[in-house]
Amino acid sequence: MPGGTAEDAATRVFADHRELLFSVVYNLLGSVADTEDVLQDTWLAWSARYGDEDAEEVGNPRAYLVRIAVNTALTRQSQISRRRETYVGPWLPEPLVGEDDAAESAERSEAVSMALLVVLETLTPLERAVFVLHEVFGYAHTEIAPILDRSPSAVRQLAHRAREHVHARRPRYQADPKVQRQVTERFLQASLGGDLESLLDMLAPDVTFWTDGGGKARGGAALRPVRGRDKVARLITSATRRRWDEKFAVRYRTVNGDPSAVLFGEDAPFAVMVLDLAPDGDRVRGIYAVVNPDKLTRIDEE
Repeated sequence: MPGGTAEDAATRVFADHRELLFSVVYNLLGSVADTEDVLQDTWLAWSARYGDEDAEEVGNPRAYLVRIAVNTALTRQSQISRRRETYVGPWLPEPLVGEDDAAESAERSEAVSMALLVVLETLTPLERAVFVLHEVFGYAHTEIAPILDRSPSAVRQLAHRAREHVHARRPRYQADPKVQRQVTERFLQASLGGDLESLLDMLAPDVTFWTDGGGKARGGAALRPVRGRDKVARLITSATRRRWDEKFAVRYRTVNGDPSAVLFGEDAPFAVMVLDLAPDGDRVRGIYAVVNPDKLTRIDEE
């Protein structure tokens, strides 16, 4: 075959779609390791089917790859659910950390925020798949139907339930990235400085604080979400007071598309902090702290 073997063509086509596949599957699972495993299984299925053919001549390889990846992810969700049953404390998605780039944050691309991913965890697997494909990636219901082997009417019903569920818990809005960065900086200054009054002023009355330590974080983590301005502010100042003798390095990065902060100790990251702002101002209504070291291994200080 001109230009290489059938295997070369299959590899090239898969590589062309890998970024899309990663984004779709990560938004379904919230775990980079599980996403990589699903993509490996998708590649094996793709190469097995088209190893003896010219993959570039296969009709709509994008649709085939997305279908395999989504269904493989749905199968894997049962394994993930069993793992969650023994997980210590709140579970948060593994953060996708990028460089601090205002343009990247403003565009958001196909990034799903930490706050939205937490809400998506409350959907059924099929509802989540439909929501992600339709609301995030713009697939029509008629395109989703063959991916999930459901009728278009069934997909529309799933989409309606998912949308109502999500919007009831998180009204659709997009915070100004510059405001989010400024609030994040003020929040870290007040937190690390033990400034209780400033923290109380920044937090919404119904703020919720999630800390994901997985039972492995140094210094521990709250075993359930903490709700309410006074409780959250006092928890933060108490936690930072216990670590005042340590040296922190704060790096401002994008996390799942949002301006956020990564805290480094002497030799490694020990926390990713993501703030969710209320839609009617710059008050903080959600704080997501990932401190499980297993979820921070892919983060570099520079």
